[in-house]
Amino acid sequence: MNPATRLPIHGVFSASATPINSDGTPDHATFAAHTKALLQEGCDGIALLGTTGEANSFSLGQRMTLVEKVIAAGVDAKRLLPGTSQTNVADTVTLTRHALDAGVAASVVLPPFYYKGVSDEGLFRFYAEVIEGVGSDALRVVLYHIPPIAQVGISLELSGRLLEAFPGIIVGVKDSSGKIESMQAFAGAFDNFSVLAGADPFMLPLLKSGGAGCITSSSNLIARHLRIVFDNWFDPAKTAEVEAAQARINAWRDLSNAYVQLPTVKAMLAKRRGHDGWTRVRPPLVELTAAEIAIVWARMDELEATDNV
Repeated sequence: MNPATRLPIHGVFSASATPINSDGTPDHATFAAHTKALLQEGCDGIALLGTTGEANSFSLGQRMTLVEKVIAAGVDAKRLLPGTSQTNVADTVTLTRHALDAGVAASVVLPPFYYKGVSDEGLFRFYAEVIEGVGSDALRVVLYHIPPIAQVGISLELSGRLLEAFPGIIVGVKDSSGKIESMQAFAGAFDNFSVLAGADPFMLPLLKSGGAGCITSSSNLIARHLRIVFDNWFDPAKTAEVEAAQARINAWRDLSNAYVQLPTVKAMLAKRRGHDGWTRVRPPLVELTAAEIAIVWARMDELEATDNV
C-alpha cells in the first residue's frame, strides 16, 4: 500500500493555470475543459486560484464565480483545493466560507503577505480569525508556504500551534520554498499532516520522507508522469519506471522555467490544448513574445517525440 494515501490530503494536484478572455476575465468554459482533462490525465484534484492560477489578479467575485462555474460544469467539488486567501481577514473569510459552502475538499490559505517581517503571533491571529470567522468544523485548511513570492513564511512552530488550536481543520501545508529540507522538516514534525511539494522535482524525495504528494504548475502538462511516480514510488520492482518518469518530469519542468514561469506554462498550454487564448496573462505579468513561444513550442515537440508514455 502507498503510505502517502493514509494522509488526509494526498496525491497529484495541479496548480492549474487560469485561461483568460480578451477582456481580461476568466474563461470559464475553457477552464472547465482543462480541469476535466487534467483529471483524465492523472491528477487527483485541482488546486485552482493559486500562484499559477493568478488568483491575486482577480476580484473576489471573479474568484468565487470561477469555483461555482467549474462545479456547475460537472467537476466534483471534492476534487478542488482553491486558494482562498487575501491580505485581510474579512476577504479571506468571504472566499473561504464560499469555498466551504461549495463543498470543496480544502482551502489553500496563504499568510497575509503585504507586511513583511511579521511575527508568528501575528500570523497565528490571522489564521485564527479566519477559521473562527468561517465558523465550521467542516472547514479544512492547507497552509501555503511560499517565501520566495510571499516573503512571509509558515514556520514549524506556527504550524504546531495551529494544529493544537484547530485540530482536524489544519490538515497540511503546500511547501513552495524550493528547499527539500523544509518539506522534510514539516513531514517529520507532525503526524497525520499532509505535506505537498510545490515543485515537481521534489515530490519523489518528499514521498520517501513521509510526504503526501504535490501541488505543482508543471502538472498542467505532465500529470501522467507524476501519476506514475506517485503510484509506484514505494515499489522496488517499479524503480526503473519511476526514475524514467522522474527524468521526464524534470525535463518538462526545466522547459517551464525557460522564461518567466507562468507565461511559459500558459504558452505551453496554448500548444497542448490547441487554443491560442491560453497565452494571455493578467498584469503585472506579460505574455511571452512570438519568438519565445516558437522556441518553447519547438522544445515541446522534441520532448513529446521522446515522451513514450
